[in-house]
Amino acid sequence: MSSLEASIGRLSLRNPTMLASGIMDETAGSFLKVAHAGAGAVVTKSIGSEPRNGYANPTLIELDEGYINAMGLPNPGIEAFAEEMSEARSCPVPIIGSIFASSPKEFAFLASKMQSYGAAAIELNLSCPHAKGYGMELGVDPEVVAAVVKEVKSSCSIPVFAKLTPNTHRLLEVAKAVEAAGGDAIVAINTVKAMAISAEMRRPILSNKGGGLSGPAIKPIGLRCVYDLRSTVKIPIIGAGGVEDWRDAVEYIMAGASAVQVGSGVGRNGLQVFEAICSGMEAFMEREGFGSVRQMVGVAHE
Repeated sequence: MSSLEASIGRLSLRNPTMLASGIMDETAGSFLKVAHAGAGAVVTKSIGSEPRNGYANPTLIELDEGYINAMGLPNPGIEAFAEEMSEARSCPVPIIGSIFASSPKEFAFLASKMQSYGAAAIELNLSCPHAKGYGMELGVDPEVVAAVVKEVKSSCSIPVFAKLTPNTHRLLEVAKAVEAAGGDAIVAINTVKAMAISAEMRRPILSNKGGGLSGPAIKPIGLRCVYDLRSTVKIPIIGAGGVEDWRDAVEYIMAGASAVQVGSGVGRNGLQVFEAICSGMEAFMEREGFGSVRQMVGVAHE
């Protein structure tokens, strides 16, 4: 057994790194490329019931400490996505199907489809900060979140993860609602509401005006959220937000995460980021006397 093996409830991972939703995760070819680069799991792009073009350009701004994006949830729709999932069946790591919807029944429909396509788990996008009628608009209400999780759990037998937003004072209430409704894990966090303005053009740069900030700039926010969640719920937590090297991953795990997701880190450092995180973490664990990832989970609370 490798010291890097991790588990999220019933889901076993060869290492605690996952590709975050929205980065190199729309085609079977990219799933396989990420898996062969060393990721422990791949989360798909968020998929909805119907094809969606997303927002007009510009949709992405690169900063020194991350990105601001407002993509608008572009995706091919759940029916067309069946082809990509079918081609990805040879993927050597779990594929987690990310879905977004505007109602509990629609979430349940999409989850059932993802399971039939071979997804190992479902990630509920309850946190996108820039798509009207989806994501964060649903994910800040504990009652709505509980209804979504219950409906999805009744429609599929694979683990269900809820990806939550930091853009609310009710994060811990929402997390408790996920747990009470039977959710298997919480993913924290999605992007932080942000924008950028061009002084020369005298207007916001993104076509949607507002977007979501990701990357190292939000790591301290993500760490705080994971730390607080660890003290609030007993279900596993998957940390996300600014994970770019082994130290970032270890800090999230010590805050209470059982695994981490890497998104902007892929854009900023390339696919080699997964192997670099894992080798660095393994060396740290050997130096510090940790025999497994599980032994590090939540030690910052001791």
